[in-house]
Amino acid sequence: MPRGDGTGPAGTGYGRGRGLGAGPGGQRLGRNVGGAFGPGGQCVCAKCGTRIPHEQGMSCTQVKCPQCGHTMIREELLNEKRQGRS
Repeated sequence: MPRGDGTGPAGTGYGRGRGLGAGPGGQRLGRNVGGAFGPGGQCVCAKCGTRIPHEQGMSCTQVKCPQCGHTMIREELLNEKRQGRS
């Protein structure tokens, strides 16, 4: 686009990208999609079972277990995973 008039090689220019890696409807796909379990609840260590109260504004996966140092997981999410295996 030497003159900025929108002409140029085919397949380039505005509106040709897929946009920041977002999937259908702009939703990102990955772990813990749709996890929003609310402000209460417990964080549980999947390794040793230690439970601590969930702190609002901080994901359980950002917290390390005070007993063994393993990453914590939200109790509701752990229960969903266990039910899926049964």
